[in-house]
Order: sequence, then C-alpha cells, then structure tokens
Amino acid sequence: MRAVPLDVSSQTDEQLAADAAREGSDGPAFQCLLGRFRQRVWRICFRLLGNETDTNDAAQEVFVQLFLNREKFEGRSKYSTWVHSVAVRTCLMFRRSRGRRRKHEITDREEFHTATKESKRVRPDLGMDLMTILDTLNEKDRAMLILKHAEGYSYEELGDIFDLSVSACKMRLSRAKEKLKQQFPDQI
Repeated sequence: MRAVPLDVSSQTDEQLAADAAREGSDGPAFQCLLGRFRQRVWRICFRLLGNETDTNDAAQEVFVQLFLNREKFEGRSKYSTWVHSVAVRTCLMFRRSRGRRRKHEITDREEFHTATKESKRVRPDLGMDLMTILDTLNEKDRAMLILKHAEGYSYEELGDIFDLSVSACKMRLSRAKEKLKQQFPDQI
C-alpha cells in the first residue's frame, strides 16, 4: 500500500506543529512550518542583531532549535508566538556571546558615546543612528522596543515571548523609552 502524501498547506500552524511533533524527521509538516516562518524569523533576527552574517547564523540556529524541540510546543499560545520567542532568545544569546567575544569593543563604544554626546552639544542638528541609540539599552528592553514598534507586536504577544504580564511589558517599554529620552533628548 502506498503512503498518501499529506496536504499540509491548508493546516493551521498549530496543526502543523502537532504533526511535526509526531513526525520522526523533518517531514512535510515541519518543512511547511519552515517555509511559513523563514522570512519572519530572518527579519526578527536582523532587527535584533543588525548584520547579515550574525542574522543568517541565528536564523539557522532558530530552526535547528525548533526542529530539536518540536515536541515541546504545548499550544498554550499561538505557534507563531512560540517561534518568535525562540528567535528572540536565540538572538539575545548571540548578542551576549558576541559581546563576550568582543569585550574590547565596549571601550571603543563608550568612547564613541562620549564623543557623540560631546559632538551632539556642538552640532545638535546631526542625527544619530537608531541602532546606536537602541544599543544603550539592556538586551531585553532593546528587543521589546524593536518587536513592539518595528514589528508591531501586541503587549499580549510580548508578554508571551518574554514571560511577563501585559502591565509589566507596558512598564518596561515605558521605562526604556524614558531612559532613551533622558540620554538623547535632542534625538528622540
């Protein structure tokens, strides 16, 4: 008897996730999920990491983690939220490891920020790069701001991704914005 090919294209992400968990390999359900999320994961990684090389590495790692942990999706949130939380955690890990590898750059960055603040006083009409400004925040606050304002995530989705309540997400984002306004009053 021949196996009937699965028509996975009409299934929801959650149905595909359940099928992928039952598959013993990277079968049609997982391949369909990979196709559906490839561009979104890459975009999130690029926004959080800021360069193509790290983005490609992180996106690949995200899909490796999704494959290895495909049976761990419990359905408490949308599958897309789970994928995005894996992507965010992976990117935060990449940024931390990149930071450890490039400790000497911290001194250079501090000198840059000092020089930028001084030059800003002299030439307030010069704009700063947004990513440079966001890099002054801690990793999670930076990621939350990017996901909220660049990717359009709701507070509920952010809460699921960062394992926080909606009010905690609102508070963290508010404090992060206030910190940026204090540090860069002429830019924000």
